[in-house]
Amino acid sequence: MSFSGEIKEELAVQYAKARHCNLAELSAIFGMCGEFYEARNGTCALRFRTENFPVARKCFTLMKKTFNIKTDIVIRSNPQKGSFNYMLYGKGEELLAVKHAMVQAVCCKRAYIRGAFLAAGSMSNPNKSYHFEIVCNLEEQAEYLKNMIHSFGLDAKIVIRKNNYIVYLKEGAQIVDVLNVMEAPGALMELENVRIMKEMRNSVNRKVNCETANIKKIVSAAVRQREDIEYIRDTVGFDKLPEGLRTIALARLLYPDAPLKELGTALETPLGKSGVNHRLRKLSEIADRLREHKEA
Repeated sequence: MSFSGEIKEELAVQYAKARHCNLAELSAIFGMCGEFYEARNGTCALRFRTENFPVARKCFTLMKKTFNIKTDIVIRSNPQKGSFNYMLYGKGEELLAVKHAMVQAVCCKRAYIRGAFLAAGSMSNPNKSYHFEIVCNLEEQAEYLKNMIHSFGLDAKIVIRKNNYIVYLKEGAQIVDVLNVMEAPGALMELENVRIMKEMRNSVNRKVNCETANIKKIVSAAVRQREDIEYIRDTVGFDKLPEGLRTIALARLLYPDAPLKELGTALETPLGKSGVNHRLRKLSEIADRLREHKEA
C-alpha cells in the first residue's frame, strides 16, 4: 500500500465528536470530488465517487451519523484496473447544510483539511521525496483551502496542472505539521522516523565528504612540499639550508604522507603544527626562487 493509502486508512477511522466538524468534513469531501443537486422545492441530493473503500465507508458513516438519512451505495468493478468504484447517493433537505457549511472554528478547519485530503489528496513516498498535495477543480476552492492551511502557520502554495489547481507542501517539517493538523499520528510518526534516518545519513555523508576533501588537501600539499624539497636537494643540496629547514626537509622526505601535526612530533625536537607549516612555506619560497633563477 502507498503512503497516501496508509494516511487515508488512518484518517478514515478518525471521527469528530461535534456535528459541525462532521459537516465541515463532508463539505470538503463533496466539494472536492462530489456533486450537489438542488431542486426547486428546496431538497438537495449529493453524489460522491471514490476508488478508496475506507473513504467511501467514512463518507457513508458521516452521512448516517450527521443526518440519519437513507444513503445508497453502488459498487462497480473496473476489470481493466482491477479496482472498484464506490458511489454514494443521499437526498434530503438536511443536506443543504453540507453545501452551506461554515468552517470557522479550529476544529472544523482540521476536519475540512482532513476531508479534502481524503477526497483528493496524495503524498509521495517519504523515502524518495517530500510532497503533499490536494487537487482542486476550481481556483477559488484552492485559494480557500490554501488560506485554511495558512491559518495553521503552514506555507501552502498553488500550482496549475492539467486544468486543476494543486495546493501543495514540499518541506518535510511542514508535512509533519499538516499530518498533525489532520490528526494522523501514525503517519506522522512514520514520516518523522524517515526524516530522522535521512538526516542521519546526510550528516554521515557530509562528514565523510569533508574528511575525504581534507585528506585530498593534505595529500596534495604533501606532494607539492616533497617536490619543492627534492628540487632544492637536486639543485643546491641541503647543506646551505639553515638547521631548522634542513631538519624539516629530511623529515618530509622520510614521512611523505604525514599530516603537519604528526610531522612535528616526529622531529628530534618536537615542533607544533604552525611551526612546521611555517618552515615548509619557507622551503617552498626557496624552491620558487631557484626555479625563477634557473629560468632567468
